[in-house]
Amino acid sequence: MTDTELPAYPMDRAAKCPFDPPPQLQALQAETPITRVQLADGATPWLVTGYADQKKALSDPRVSSDANRPGYPTGMKYETAEPPAEEDKGPSIGFILMDDPEHARLRRMVTAPFMVKRIEAMSPAVQRIVDDLLDEMLAGPKPVDLVEAFALPVPSLVISELLGVPYGDHEFFQEQSKLIINRFTSEADRRGAMGALVGYLAKLMGEKMQAPGDDLLSGLVPRIEGGEISVVDAAQIGMLLLIAGHETTANMIALGTLALLEHPDQLKLLQETDDPKLIASASEELLRFLHITHSGRRRVALEDIEIGGQVVRAGEGLIMANDIGNRDPRVFADPDRLDLTREGRNHVAFGFGVHQCLGQPLARMELQVVYGTLYKRIPTLALAGDIADVPFKHDASVYGVYELPVTW
Repeated sequence: MTDTELPAYPMDRAAKCPFDPPPQLQALQAETPITRVQLADGATPWLVTGYADQKKALSDPRVSSDANRPGYPTGMKYETAEPPAEEDKGPSIGFILMDDPEHARLRRMVTAPFMVKRIEAMSPAVQRIVDDLLDEMLAGPKPVDLVEAFALPVPSLVISELLGVPYGDHEFFQEQSKLIINRFTSEADRRGAMGALVGYLAKLMGEKMQAPGDDLLSGLVPRIEGGEISVVDAAQIGMLLLIAGHETTANMIALGTLALLEHPDQLKLLQETDDPKLIASASEELLRFLHITHSGRRRVALEDIEIGGQVVRAGEGLIMANDIGNRDPRVFADPDRLDLTREGRNHVAFGFGVHQCLGQPLARMELQVVYGTLYKRIPTLALAGDIADVPFKHDASVYGVYELPVTW
């Protein structure tokens, strides 16, 4: 195919199937494990649709996450004829777009707070946050926007506490986050939002260097004082964790709730159980079924490699469409069916390989607390209106809903 005949990526979802990957993406998976697509900037990377091939590529050291390498499929349309020079690109989003050994060096600095035992110890505090927000919601008027009243405050409060970021500043950092993850934000506005957030966090790091507390950002102070990282490095790590820590979980809470309201037989399972194993499997199945990271995980080949029977040349871009990978019928039986009893923990919603999501223990714990509490506390929870009127985040790199009006 010529470039003008290549399918554009990302693709549009079907209006009547908002929980499913785009039909064109489903068709491509059925046809071929790997194919060329075209991005907004004219680049034509390879799109990997099969689950096994995605895991293979994501764990291959010959595949790079470094967005500064030639051929990396950003899809960014720059406002000038040429991409900005390195010194003009502004702050980067932490270690997520780096390769080892630098990626591993920086990631190790913040691994300890996300260890499973530490996250489990946070569960009672998260339960109190959930209960308090539900108390406020039940005492207030209805209908209510579940995103504003519950889905966004829960992870924002949790990640603010973990990082040591004042929750009183949540409107500021949420607004910058929206700009950063919106696919249609201009180059200048995205750099401006990242600069504002890094500047805010750098100032906060300065305060913590004077009076460190018992939080993740304060834990970076000895690294700064020892010359391992700069204040700006620490701020960029903080930006990554702050954005990832509230955007993803907030969208999973709201979108997961809407999916359950549209699947009442599955919702009933959660309303009637106290079994932590079922609540955990429900969380995993919703992560698999919805997969909110719907712009693909992006990489570039460092050497010629073979994926899905296709030779990918050095310097060619790769996109792992994990949303369709999680619907691969070769791995998940009847993959388009939401089944909370499914053993689906082997999904790729958190990615795979060395870049697998650092915060997945925290996300899992928060979702299990929410999914195990919300529908029992409000058993008559219902959508206030028609699903056709719900504003979905088709324009963001993290899928979800902007608003979710509910009543009871």
